[in-house]
Amino acid sequence: MGASNIKDKDIQLTIGALLRYGIWTSLFVSITGGVLYLIKHYPEVVHYDNFKGEDTNLFQLLSATLQGAGKGNARDIIMTGILLLFLTPVLRIIFSLVAFFLEKDYLYTAITLIVIIIIALSISFGFAH
Repeated sequence: MGASNIKDKDIQLTIGALLRYGIWTSLFVSITGGVLYLIKHYPEVVHYDNFKGEDTNLFQLLSATLQGAGKGNARDIIMTGILLLFLTPVLRIIFSLVAFFLEKDYLYTAITLIVIIIIALSISFGFAH
């Protein structure tokens, strides 16, 4: 499909499918991790009085989470599902950027690019190091 053949309806259908499949994938991954976690940890008693936060940057967190999920760690699989949930609307924005560019709608391309830059800066500087 060439750039001139792209229709607004096609873009909307693709964005809808992207959001729908992103949510379902996230749900499936999170439930899978939850079931694995319950199978392994169901008899444990949780003590909420001792909370230990993790001070790590985003890229270390992503790397460790994906490595742990690849090894079958249930908590990391759950976290991967949550990350997919957060990633879904970001992918929608990136897809919109490409669609606006292909439609030669440069005003919306610029606005969408600014939104992506704001999100990237927020993610980069939003974590305490």
